[in-house]
Amino acid sequence: MRISILILQREVRLAFNQLGDNAIIVLFFILAAILFPLGVGPEPKFLADLAPGILWVIALLASLLSFEKLFSSDFEDGSLEQLALTSAPLEIVVLAKATAHWLTTGVPIMTLTPLIAVFYQMPLSGYNILLVSMVLGTPTMSLIGTVGAALTLGSKRGNVLISLLVVPLIIPVLIFGTAAIEAAINDYPTMQHLMLLAAFFLISLVFTPIATASALRHALE
Repeated sequence: MRISILILQREVRLAFNQLGDNAIIVLFFILAAILFPLGVGPEPKFLADLAPGILWVIALLASLLSFEKLFSSDFEDGSLEQLALTSAPLEIVVLAKATAHWLTTGVPIMTLTPLIAVFYQMPLSGYNILLVSMVLGTPTMSLIGTVGAALTLGSKRGNVLISLLVVPLIIPVLIFGTAAIEAAINDYPTMQHLMLLAAFFLISLVFTPIATASALRHALE
């Protein structure tokens, strides 16, 4: 347990030391949200209807920018091999990486979404569900991202391959996250959508560390 906590502290500290890269991701999220109305038109009612889907899509795109660096720096400097040799299972290292990624990428995105929703004039009835769905969905994206990052470790075109691997797995999160917000706006039940998001998170929490650790062991051989 002590080693697991130390690994988590290390990963969080390293992630916060790379605030420049994380700031670029957050800036991309903001710019994408601001520029989107220029492509579809500034009509308020139309933008309000599209707001739930837009918020989830740009959150995914922003997260994709950071997945490639989850393991690459540790792999290049040999730190990943040292972490694999510790008494803590490699799955714990994966969870620490996913947690650090969520704290430095998912949490800022989740915090900014209500402000972007105001910009799109989304009805107030959807804000609470927006936050709840983001709390459930953004950690799932970070967990799934570790799988893509591990499978493409050492590849010259990692970002492209990660997108191909990760996006199909994250699409259900986008679908039910968007559906939950739209249901809240239209005064329909939202619990079933949120329960599905929670189920995706729990499934990812169980299986992605195992799959990612297996891919990392293969990359280190």
